[in-house]
Amino acid sequence: MFKERTYCGEVAKHDAGKLLRLYGWVDRKRELGGITFIWLRDITGIVQLVIDTSTSSRNVVETAEALRNEYCIMVGGVVRLRAPEAINPNIPTGEVEIVVSEIAILSASELPPFAVDLHENPSEDLRLKYRYLDLRRSDMQEALIMRHRVCQVIRNYLSGKKFIEIETPMLNKSTPEGARDFLVPSRINKGMFYALPQSPQLFKQILMVSGFDRYFQIVKCFRDEDLRNDRQPEFTQVDLEMSFVDPPMIMEIIEGVLVEIVKAALGKDIGVPFEKISYDEAMARFGKDAPDMRFGLELRDVSDVFASSQFEAFASNVKSGGKIKVMPIPGGLKISRKMIDEYSEFVKVYRAKNLFWARYKAGAFEGGIAKYFSQNEQHALIERAAPSDDTLLFFVSDSAGVVNDALGNLRLKVGKDLDLVDPDALRFVWVTDFPLLEYSQEDGRFYSKHHPFTSPRVDHWNMLDTLTPENVDDIKAQAYDIVLNGVEIGGGSIRIFDTELQRKMFTILGIGEEEAKIKFSFLLEALKYGAPPHGGIALGLDRIMMLLLKRASIRDVIAFPKTQRGQCLMSEAPSYVSEEQLKELSIRTVEK
Repeated sequence: MFKERTYCGEVAKHDAGKLLRLYGWVDRKRELGGITFIWLRDITGIVQLVIDTSTSSRNVVETAEALRNEYCIMVGGVVRLRAPEAINPNIPTGEVEIVVSEIAILSASELPPFAVDLHENPSEDLRLKYRYLDLRRSDMQEALIMRHRVCQVIRNYLSGKKFIEIETPMLNKSTPEGARDFLVPSRINKGMFYALPQSPQLFKQILMVSGFDRYFQIVKCFRDEDLRNDRQPEFTQVDLEMSFVDPPMIMEIIEGVLVEIVKAALGKDIGVPFEKISYDEAMARFGKDAPDMRFGLELRDVSDVFASSQFEAFASNVKSGGKIKVMPIPGGLKISRKMIDEYSEFVKVYRAKNLFWARYKAGAFEGGIAKYFSQNEQHALIERAAPSDDTLLFFVSDSAGVVNDALGNLRLKVGKDLDLVDPDALRFVWVTDFPLLEYSQEDGRFYSKHHPFTSPRVDHWNMLDTLTPENVDDIKAQAYDIVLNGVEIGGGSIRIFDTELQRKMFTILGIGEEEAKIKFSFLLEALKYGAPPHGGIALGLDRIMMLLLKRASIRDVIAFPKTQRGQCLMSEAPSYVSEEQLKELSIRTVEK
């Protein structure tokens, strides 16, 4: 039945006069003076079909009359060039059309719940419920085709750099050190559970001990955590690990991968090496460890300037160990008092009690809290913040964490509101020298900033012996993140390969010898047998595709994503299972 096929989007001028057979879906139909025009759509694009009731057979005319949008059909016909005035420059096949000589309905369609063309913008829930229709839309097909091309580029590039693609297990042991695990009960081993991998971390380190030298995998990972636009319960990583490397060697490989990805996705050449800044610098200048560096509005610490201020909210905060930062906004006179009030409410979301402000105009400060500035404070503020004429200054005074969180997020909002961000720019930056550990006052213990296998900087190993909550930020890790336009798209580190250092790290984290054996026994055992120095990184493929294709959510670059409630509206997962299935697994639910 199915003869040699020509794809819709590939019909071109050089096909004029040829008899072709095509398959696809009816995108739209219109009738004009005894002539029926049909747009036929497949994965490659759209081509116009023409049926003339005065010359076509009765079967062709009657079948064409029965067609509706989304009918799946077969057509045969001769390609002809369109008249110059009829050329459609909006589609690649706009110079030609198919004069239909045969047509068959392969499958009829009910009236779709939304139009598959892009003129209608249905709700996301409706799109996800009828995902099979949504995936017919050209923007979704573009995203998934581009994702396919990017994966091919990644595989080709890494294979050319001596990497070997190796699969790691989906069913693993639960090691709850990061996000919550997804657990899978074992029917054969009653009362026991597998965990779906949050990442292949332990296995890729094992592969280094095994001598594979360079491993990679485009792999599904699973984390049972709260969701948002750039986070899914199951997501895809480009995961890699290398032996006998240092951070610059890993960065060079990743920069090469990203150059190839951008070229494949956008046809753009990007320069390397990427800029590098330390974690401390990122927090000081931008209030975030994943800074968007496409625009200015950098933060300035002015705690010392106002340490003895007559403005009590500033002086008392500095005295109690807090911080004050200012964000100068050149051209800030565009920001109205109403907008300032809105921004004041905005920072409260990030626990800031107040947003203080002043304007700098004609060489003097005015408005807001300017009346409290002494002459010395004004001079110091001019030197520190370097305001130009017509500059609005926003201040937050609070604990260091709140100040960075509030002003860091306000900076992004103001940058967007004032159109300071070039949407076509691609600004990659490496953030390095993260703190190795963080201390929780609430829990009274230390936690890994990255994960417990991250190596401290070699010159900071001895500092672990004098670790305190006060100096915890001084001990830096050999860890690095790659950031694109303010979004972390990858993170990695050099790993601990020395068993004594790993044991010391577990002790600091409150993981006793028995607990370490239970959670990580096979890795700890493997490290005893000539483990090489090694390190790696994981890139978030979903986030990369979202940013390059300018989509609002990673759900728009994943074929079958979950909602923010972790549900698949199409398949209705998760769902209840029968009592018989639960009994077979020796599981009883407490409540439904």
